[in-house]
Amino acid sequence: MSQHIRVEQDGAVLVLTFNRPDKKNALTNEMYGMLVREMVRAATDPAIRALAFAGEGDMFTSGNDLADFSEIASGAKPADTLGAYPFIKALAQFEKPLVAAVQGNAVGIGMTMLLHCDAVYIAEGAKLTAPFADLALVPEAASSLLLPACAGHARAYAVFALSEPIDGRTAAQIGLATAALPAAEVKARALEAAHRLALKPAGALKAIKKLMRDAAAINDAIEQETKLFAERLKTPEAAEAFNAFREKRKPDFGKLG
Repeated sequence: MSQHIRVEQDGAVLVLTFNRPDKKNALTNEMYGMLVREMVRAATDPAIRALAFAGEGDMFTSGNDLADFSEIASGAKPADTLGAYPFIKALAQFEKPLVAAVQGNAVGIGMTMLLHCDAVYIAEGAKLTAPFADLALVPEAASSLLLPACAGHARAYAVFALSEPIDGRTAAQIGLATAALPAAEVKARALEAAHRLALKPAGALKAIKKLMRDAAAINDAIEQETKLFAERLKTPEAAEAFNAFREKRKPDFGKLG
């Protein structure tokens, strides 16, 4: 069991909290494994009627631990060892309500996972970023499909290619979040929503979610992204990006042509 994922049963709501604040809640393979196991359990346990994600400290999550990416980029590990892939699939396939309490900044998969949540409560000053191009990578979690559908092509491209953030207020305005609130109110509001959903007829909520999401299109996007992501991790551009990160310098992609 990962000590960095706190698991709490709050009535009919399962709360999974990223609990690695000293590392900005960066997600490791062990943490992903715990998240997937708990999501599988929640999916089949009738006593759990909604699931909520939260983050400990002042950051929701800084995304995937870059050490895992670096090991794949260097050839030390194969791409299929990345724990993010099963987590992404679990998000896309989860049929019960998913709620997120985003009390602080969210990076990479910390942002893209929100596109699979049914209700997102975010701090007004929180920033959502997905700096895929900076790491010589491509979007994941079907975000190449879901974010343009939500925010439009131009804004989504700015997020993915220019690494421009979306703040909490804007996230609520464009429909990426349910509501933007003062940070101190986010978790309570998210859990309130999760408990309200837990009281609703589960069959109706499942049917509503199925109608609102094109499961086949989402799965296709995930498959395409996963293939390209794995390929990109092995490129000289990715090697330069992660070498630069380790050496605490700016990457020089220009020298690669």
